[in-house]
Amino acid sequence: MTFRKNAEYDAAKEAQGHLEAKIAKLDDIVANARIIDESQMDNSKVLILSKVKIKNLTSGIQMSYTLVAENEANLKEGKISIDSPIGKGLLGKKAGDIADV
Repeated sequence: MTFRKNAEYDAAKEAQGHLEAKIAKLDDIVANARIIDESQMDNSKVLILSKVKIKNLTSGIQMSYTLVAENEANLKEGKISIDSPIGKGLLGKKAGDIADV
């Protein structure tokens, strides 16, 4: 009986440790968050929160994305990370530029 109680206790402590690590990570995200005024952004080049339309020159397929922070990326919603290969290739580009990704 003692072994089972100790195993349950150990499992609970481990779960607590995982939750505390998750809370610390979220605290860090909130502490480093910045509010971005989209009306003050430079729309002449691709930056975070830019909405872009890209065309694959080989296949002719056109896609639309919004560039976001890594933790906000969601391909189903058309949001790609600025840290992704496509995001990195688009940063700083202007309308009509060709990005080699």
